[in-house]
Amino acid sequence: MNEVVVIGLGQLGRVFAGGFLRCGRSVIPVNRGDHPGVIADAHPYPEQVLVAVGETELAGVLDAMPMLWRDRVALIQNELLPADWERHGYANPTVISVWFEKKPGRDPKPLIASPVAGPGAGLLIDALASIDLPAREVQTGDALLFELVVKNVYILTTNLAGLKTGGTVGALWANRRPFARAVAADVIALQEALTGRQYDHHALIAGMLQAFDGDPEHQCMGRSAPARLQRALAHANRLGLAVPTLRALAN
Repeated sequence: MNEVVVIGLGQLGRVFAGGFLRCGRSVIPVNRGDHPGVIADAHPYPEQVLVAVGETELAGVLDAMPMLWRDRVALIQNELLPADWERHGYANPTVISVWFEKKPGRDPKPLIASPVAGPGAGLLIDALASIDLPAREVQTGDALLFELVVKNVYILTTNLAGLKTGGTVGALWANRRPFARAVAADVIALQEALTGRQYDHHALIAGMLQAFDGDPEHQCMGRSAPARLQRALAHANRLGLAVPTLRALAN
C-alpha cells in the first residue's frame, strides 16, 4: 500500500511523483507505450493510480485501465467534467482541480489552493503540501462540480480570449474586460449545456478573478489554445449553442 502508480510523467506527473516520494511512497511510473496490465500484475494494490496524461489522451487511458486499479484512480486533467469519467464506468474517482503552473525548468507556481475531492484526497493534499503547494478538500457532488466548472471557465476564457489579445490575465481584465466577459459568457453557456446544470454566473466569475489575482502576470494564451477553441466549438455545434463570441474568434 506504499506504492502509487503515476500514468504519464509529463510536467504535472513529475510534480506529483516528487510529492509522493516526499511522503514516503514508492512511485511506479507508467509511460506511453507501457502495458498497464503487465504493470498491474506486478503492482496490483497501489494506494492510488494518478492519471496525469493530457485531456485528449484521458479517454483511452480510462478505457485501458486494469480492473484491479479502477477503484484507486485519481484525475488531474483540465477541461474535466463528471461525464468524462462516468461514461467510462468510474463512479467515485479522486479528482483534483490543479491550480498551479509547471513550466520546464521552473519550480511549480501556485495561483490558489487546488481543491480535491474523493477517497484519495488526503494523499494528494499531503503530497502537495510536502512540496509547498497548497490544496484543500471539498465534498464530492455539487461542490466538486462547481470547482471543475470554475477551472474550465478560467482556462477557456483566458486561452480563447488570448487568441485575440495575447498578453496577461491581469491586462485582459484591466484593458479588455467587456470582451473577456463576452468570452466567459459563452464558456459558461457551454459548461451549463455540457453538465445540464445552471450556475451562479457571478460566483463563477469571482472564482476566475481570484485566480487572476493569484498570478496577474499569467499568460493568457497557451499552446493548447487553438485546440481548445476547436473542442469548444465542436461541443457547441453538437449542443446547438450560439456562442457568438467564440465563433467570431474562429473566424
